Formats: sequence, C-alpha cells, structure tokens
Amino acid sequence: MTGSIAAARRNPATTSVPGSPRPVTPSSILAHRLEQLLQRVGEADGVEPSLMSELREICELAQGLDPYLDRWTTPESAALRLLTRRTQEQDWNRRPQGEGPGPLEQEMLSGHVEGQVLKMLVHATRAEHVLEIGMFTGYSALAMAEALPDGGRLVACEIDADVAAFAQRCFQESAVGHRITVQVGPALTTLHELAAAGQVFDLIFIDADKGGYAAYLDAILDSGLLAPHGLVCVDNTLMQGQPWVPGSSTPNGAAIAEFNQRVAADARVEQVIIPLRDGLTLIRRVDATGLSDR
Repeated sequence: MTGSIAAARRNPATTSVPGSPRPVTPSSILAHRLEQLLQRVGEADGVEPSLMSELREICELAQGLDPYLDRWTTPESAALRLLTRRTQEQDWNRRPQGEGPGPLEQEMLSGHVEGQVLKMLVHATRAEHVLEIGMFTGYSALAMAEALPDGGRLVACEIDADVAAFAQRCFQESAVGHRITVQVGPALTTLHELAAAGQVFDLIFIDADKGGYAAYLDAILDSGLLAPHGLVCVDNTLMQGQPWVPGSSTPNGAAIAEFNQRVAADARVEQVIIPLRDGLTLIRRVDATGLSDR
C-alpha cells in the first residue's frame, strides 16, 4: 500500500502539528488519496478531459461527505467547542518520552458528529449511568454528560494522569462537568472495582487501547456491569480500513480485525458496525441461548 494508509502502518506513532489534523478515518483517507490522484492525473500529458471531469466529480463526492455531515448535525455546545480547540492547539509531539502509556494525538478526539451520535444514544437508551473506557481529553465524556438527566452520572476510565487532568480542567468550566467522575489507572482494574461495588451501567463506550478491547468486553459481559437493557459502543472498529485492505497492518489494525471477528462469533451478543468516522460498533447482550428476543 502507498499514501496515508501505508504511512500510518509504517509509523503509527506519527502525530500531526497543532491545528492540522491528518486523515485517519476511511473516508478522510479516501478523500485525501483521491485529491492526490487528481493532482497527479492533472499533471500528466494527454489525459482526456472527460476522465479528468469524472475523477474530479468522484473526488468532490468523497471530500464533501464529512463537511456535509458536520454542517447538518446539531451544533456542539460552547463547552465542547472549547475542548476541541484546546485539544487541537496542544502540541502532543512535545510530550516527554516515557510520560503516559503511549503516543497521543489530536485525532484521538471523538469530534462533533460522533459526539452528537453518542449524545443521541444516551437519550435513546434513556441512560442514567454511563461508563467510558478510554477518555483522552474528554470530548465524548462531556458530550454524553450533556445528555444525561439530572442526577445522571458518568464514570470515565483513563490510564494517563496528565491527559486526565487536562480533561478535568475542561470539565470544571462546563455546567455538567460535575456529572463526570474520572478514574485514573488501568481500565481492567477499575472495571473489577466497579463490578465489586455493584455498579451497573446503561451505556458503555469503549475507546481505549485496541489490544485491550476483547478483555474489556469480556469483563463487561462477565461481571454484571452492563444493565439488562444496556448498550455497548466500541470506537475505531474500522481502523483506517486496515481490517479489510490487503497488505501489512499495524498492531492496532490487527487487534481491531481480531476483535471484530471475535464479536461476530460471540453467541452472547449481537452487533452492528456503523461506518461513522473510524467505525462505531453497537453491541447488545442477548439471552443465554444466544438468540435475540426480537
């Protein structure tokens, strides 16, 4: 493979500069690659005008999707816009080596459209108790907290103490930040502690280390953390197209491919992958026989 996908596979730790996010989703990578191809074809000699016109139309189709979704989705709150701006202005490349579990980048932010989807899911499920595994700077946590009813609460698991502090500073400036409790430490440890305390959640959002996804889902399903009517949402399950594009894959891409296959074979659940941003899988538990109650 060449271009953005291959570059990400060769060096998955590469981060963008502040204010200039790089394409990391299937749709944004496709749009970027098409733009590069259009430029190359335009510089070649003897290209038929009809071919250039058709390629330009295809490029416009790909490039216009994400901006269109953003334009016609309910606008984000002022608090979420501020959190986005602060995350994009932070130079994650300057993060000292050895600080935290691994590289961070602005593209890890859930963003406007996915944040609104998560808010809609909170409303649709009438969730009062939400669990997030992997918080980063807190966009998705704050988005879901905005949808919670009075008295609702959200517990966010984050292994990186510094990025958790970054998020909490943003939460303090939001009218709903008090609904969020941040638990710093390994997520599996926190899950076991929450289960031991008898905590149950209506909606659980997983967006952490991709190699840990299977263990997180098992802990959720085996512990009683998920309410009987509960919904599990798992982010990045399309992982830049790596699960289906031929060629070598990054460790994250391989982990997601294995996770998707494992979920599909798990008789305890039924699931659907939504091609939103970098992929969002919705999972619900079915009865003990593995048959849904529909």
